Amino acid sequence: MPRGSASAAQYALPLDWSAAGDNDPPLVVGACNAEALRYLAEPAGWPVRKTVLVGPPRSGRSLIGRVFARSSGGRVIDGPTSVTEEAMFHAWNAAQAGGFPLLIIADAAPSAWNISLPDLRSRLAAMPVLHIGEPDDSYARDYIEAQFAQRGLSVGGDVADFIVRRMHRSHASLAEIVDVLDAASLAQGRPIGKRLAGTVLRAAGLISDDLVDQAGASA
Repeated sequence: MPRGSASAAQYALPLDWSAAGDNDPPLVVGACNAEALRYLAEPAGWPVRKTVLVGPPRSGRSLIGRVFARSSGGRVIDGPTSVTEEAMFHAWNAAQAGGFPLLIIADAAPSAWNISLPDLRSRLAAMPVLHIGEPDDSYARDYIEAQFAQRGLSVGGDVADFIVRRMHRSHASLAEIVDVLDAASLAQGRPIGKRLAGTVLRAAGLISDDLVDQAGASA
């Protein structure tokens, strides 16, 4: 299957790369997150100084939040249950009064949260909601290659293509694939090629050859 027409290289990264911490993984940009990143890059233009970023687990949402906080000087609440409702209410009001941006990261939009404070519930309902989608082929390839490059491992494009054609499309699967292959390569003292990837990932249930035909049909 040919490589997709869009890749991370075709999406200008709107947040300052230098704002990422030394221990942060690479922030991969693709169709699944580019729109959200563009919005976060310009908090001065937000209609209100608060917004919610919704994304699936291991989609890079916390990394995006850290980069956003460093580049904008704003506050980030990573998960609506990570603070009390009273603290969230005060953070909302502080952002309003101080003119700095507030970003709340969550699994779902505020309408799905169990909020008991009526005043907070009404404020949350007025916040714009950004979404991180599931990865497409181009993002998945770029993610695999970027993650292994950061770990000092070389993985060819043919290996990434082999994996992407056979994997379930989710950020959690992508992250687990990288972790499993990294551990297997270290344990066996072998480079990551298609043979190692196929053996290890099939055994872990992370890829399936049954998905190849489905990927080709949807391309």
